Amino acid sequence: MWSVDYIGETLQDGPMTMIIGETTSNDADYKTKVKELCQTILDDPTLKEVFDGIDKFMEDDEAKELFSKMQSTGESLQMKQQSGLELTAGEIEEYNKSREAMMENPVASAFVGAQEAIQGVHQTIGKAISMVFENGRVPTDEEFESHCCGSGG
Repeated sequence: MWSVDYIGETLQDGPMTMIIGETTSNDADYKTKVKELCQTILDDPTLKEVFDGIDKFMEDDEAKELFSKMQSTGESLQMKQQSGLELTAGEIEEYNKSREAMMENPVASAFVGAQEAIQGVHQTIGKAISMVFENGRVPTDEEFESHCCGSGG
């Protein structure tokens, strides 16, 4: 397998030099392991439920509408706050009502939980990989627990 690597000058400085070299077997090994990790995630029974919840949400117009209203109201309030403006009690109440209505819908509520679950898995994997690059080794169980799973951040 061949890959093209660019070295030398940037486009702003002039023409770039191309070096054609063989892809190392390690590249293929990484890709294989990443694919295995992806398949493991897809095969996880808990995550299958999460993915099913997302599919149900995507098919439920009422749940999507409730979620969208809550999200757009929240974004508007956040932009107002970031602009240095004070939120009114009515605006906060409107947001809380839209959030409560959304959370009362079981499909929309499950979607919020699904987002949180996926975000947690994503953060855990990302932090573990970051620790490999930072420390040059596989994280210990203690490091993994303290850095990846919420207690050490």
